[in-house]
Amino acid sequence: MTVTRPVRRLAGAMRAQGAVALLRCAHQNPGITRAEAATRLGLSSGSATEIMGRLRAARLLDEGPARATGVRGRPTGVLVPHPAGPLVAVVEITHETWRVTTAEIGGRLAPAAGHHHHESGDPGALLQEVSMALAGLHREYGPRLRAVAVSVPGSVQGSLLVQASHLRWRDVDLSVLAQVGPVRLPLTVGNDASLAGLAEALRGAAHGVTVALHLTVEVGVGGILVVDGRPMLGATGAGGEFGHMPLGPAELRCPCGAYGCWDLAVDGRAMARHLGRPEPVDPRTFADEVLLAARAGQPESSAAVLETAAALGRGIAALVNALDPAIVTLGGLGADLLEVGSEPLGAALARGVMAWRHGAAPPVVAAMLGPDGPAIGAAEAAMNGLLTEQALAGATEGSIHA
Repeated sequence: MTVTRPVRRLAGAMRAQGAVALLRCAHQNPGITRAEAATRLGLSSGSATEIMGRLRAARLLDEGPARATGVRGRPTGVLVPHPAGPLVAVVEITHETWRVTTAEIGGRLAPAAGHHHHESGDPGALLQEVSMALAGLHREYGPRLRAVAVSVPGSVQGSLLVQASHLRWRDVDLSVLAQVGPVRLPLTVGNDASLAGLAEALRGAAHGVTVALHLTVEVGVGGILVVDGRPMLGATGAGGEFGHMPLGPAELRCPCGAYGCWDLAVDGRAMARHLGRPEPVDPRTFADEVLLAARAGQPESSAAVLETAAALGRGIAALVNALDPAIVTLGGLGADLLEVGSEPLGAALARGVMAWRHGAAPPVVAAMLGPDGPAIGAAEAAMNGLLTEQALAGATEGSIHA
């Protein structure tokens, strides 16, 4: 019997779908065995073996040493990234430093040193340094680099950093970072706090939770609501700028241009005001110093931390009332305030939520991924665009369809 071209196309599409499903399963569940993945995806042992053979030939996945399970029979190997597999170049820009690293299938970040911002404070000079580092990655990894992911401490629309208030940057075009040495790669740009929230939902403290709210306090506060693993970025991509809600001192003007921003009530600038000191040049480092003194029992520092923690709790209550999350995760300085100021934070949260929530407010927990959260989230956002039939077919010249 003759097999028609549409039937062949359908069969090829189904085979590609199976390959992408297994690849995504391995990415989302590091350490999973082939047998476990087959069960989760509803594949027969033979189909999983055949698909794995194609993914290995395409230099996407490999199998590590088998894990003992205590079950009779020969155990299957652990699914691992192929040693020549695709990589995402990850750029993380913070208020003070920047770093460039790589992420592989499974989410692991390669170790990388941080560098301080260019002394001029000019974003163009910093981007030139970052571009040089990306070119170095291309010299090392060549075509294994498939995309660039960028985390920045500000409001983002597409590849445009609209505003990074503390850095005094406005309308900085980051599309130059798509040029990696001699090649131009797909570029993903995101706000650092929003990306950290995505990472916590996919791999951290909010993993498996349907609706999760993440807040990161560094210089100001940002975050994101993640629903079913998808960040709610808003109409223009700038969603999650919670620090610019008018929950702070109404008379104070924020560097963003608005008055009364919550940012001004929850970081080192707030602690300095409570201590009667001028606004610090580096609010994050100042906050760390005040926290250290508070942990040592210094009364004035303790009072400043507790007042700042209460302001954070009041804002969390507003967001809980508005967004109805099942969990709230706190990163950066937020995790420290939760640790040192848990009592005033919790009391402010309890006073601020609607009465029907009393006794049933969502748990507020420290983020699990720590300072790597934004970079992990950036890598996840870029990898999501790579692990598709179209992207993989183009990158591997159709080898997963073979």
